[in-house]
Amino acid sequence: METAINFVREYKVKKGTEMKKSYEIDMCNGPLFGKILTFSIPLMLSGILQLLFNAADTVVVGRFAGSTALAAVGSTSALINLLTNLFIGFSVGANVLIARFYGARKDKDASETVHSAILLSLICGAALLVLGITVTRQILVWMGTPEEVLGQAALYMKIYFLGMPVMLLYNFGSSVLRAIGDTRRPLYYLMAAGVVNVALNLIFVIIFGMGVAGVATATVLSQILSAYLIVRCLCRLEGSCRLDLRKLRLKKDKTIQIIQVGFPAGLQGVVFSLSNVLIQSSVNSFGSVAMAGNTAAMNLEGFIYIAMNSFHQTAMSFTSQNFGAGKMKRINRVLFLCLGMVTVVGLVMGWAAYLAGKPLLGIYSSDTEVIKYGMLRMSVICTTYCLCGIMDVFVGALRGMGYSFMPMVVSLLGACGLRVIWIFTLFQWNRSLWNLYLSYPVSWLITGAVHALCYVIVRKKQKIYN
Repeated sequence: METAINFVREYKVKKGTEMKKSYEIDMCNGPLFGKILTFSIPLMLSGILQLLFNAADTVVVGRFAGSTALAAVGSTSALINLLTNLFIGFSVGANVLIARFYGARKDKDASETVHSAILLSLICGAALLVLGITVTRQILVWMGTPEEVLGQAALYMKIYFLGMPVMLLYNFGSSVLRAIGDTRRPLYYLMAAGVVNVALNLIFVIIFGMGVAGVATATVLSQILSAYLIVRCLCRLEGSCRLDLRKLRLKKDKTIQIIQVGFPAGLQGVVFSLSNVLIQSSVNSFGSVAMAGNTAAMNLEGFIYIAMNSFHQTAMSFTSQNFGAGKMKRINRVLFLCLGMVTVVGLVMGWAAYLAGKPLLGIYSSDTEVIKYGMLRMSVICTTYCLCGIMDVFVGALRGMGYSFMPMVVSLLGACGLRVIWIFTLFQWNRSLWNLYLSYPVSWLITGAVHALCYVIVRKKQKIYN
């Protein structure tokens, strides 16, 4: 009898472990094509759901609070990215480091990195909360935000930044799960948070008439839910990446390594956002209607970008695990598969969005002038967006091998530097929105070509052969 009871207990433990392991993907063994799809599709859907938070904000305010409120919400996106990208870059460092230790089966190092990363996320989130509340209005003024938009935009930012600690906690927690090959559970948690976000948007804006304050509050509350779910998941993991809240410590060596990889990635994101802030400021000079059209188009483009960006993150995680495991031959195959997939996704989704642009933009606003300005942006960006995806996949492969400084320098001098020069030269010569938007595909093409050259150099250095 006792033997039978022990057998049942062992079976339950084994079954529970198998169920938990089923969320993970073995990146270091077996065929790659199916595993890359299995990893990237939930990641893609997770990113799209995150974008739906902001899309729900813009649709609700555009439909029920007017074009001024729509312009207010939209004018903040570049600034939000500017202030958050440096700290989100640290989550990239955590992902790369955890994946490398996990692939190398260094359990102690992986555990210390997890606990350092989670505590770092809370510290960074608190810093962002203070920064966002104190400086955002003045930065919006410097950006040339029109007076009729400024008050609502500043209010949206202040409420939005109250959720920074939980937003970063979710991002860092998701990076831990991605490092071990689990992209499905973050998707499930975002689905739950997304439903809450949309429901609260409708309640706060339509029923209570809270306008931009309502959509910002809804976003913060939904982020609290997603952060709670991700932390609960990490606390229930088996193995080296399990989170124990009592063990939260900033291990000096692991924190430094996270920052060494994450800081260049974050700084790259900051400077990218700075160039986008300059572009947003240039768009602002064309008035609130042009701003609203630009906002609606950016939201639609965001879905394409996030779909392509999933292959950037896939290339980074797969490369990092195989690099840690010493399986160098698989790294080339990961790159080529991700390049092929991101090109197909970028072309299909980009052109589909452009061809269906008018009805899609009509979701955000019924104003024909807003739709016209939105179509102008989409005619340039959406039709060439695959270039951005290709560029990012090369960056992901380089970061996965621990080369974070190199792609940062290339991106700063290429994409960002070129856009800034464009704004102060060619745009001043011909002040049109079409000319302004053209800076995007030109910068993607040039920077992507240089990233490809960098990969070839690193490939030879690391002796990565087919």
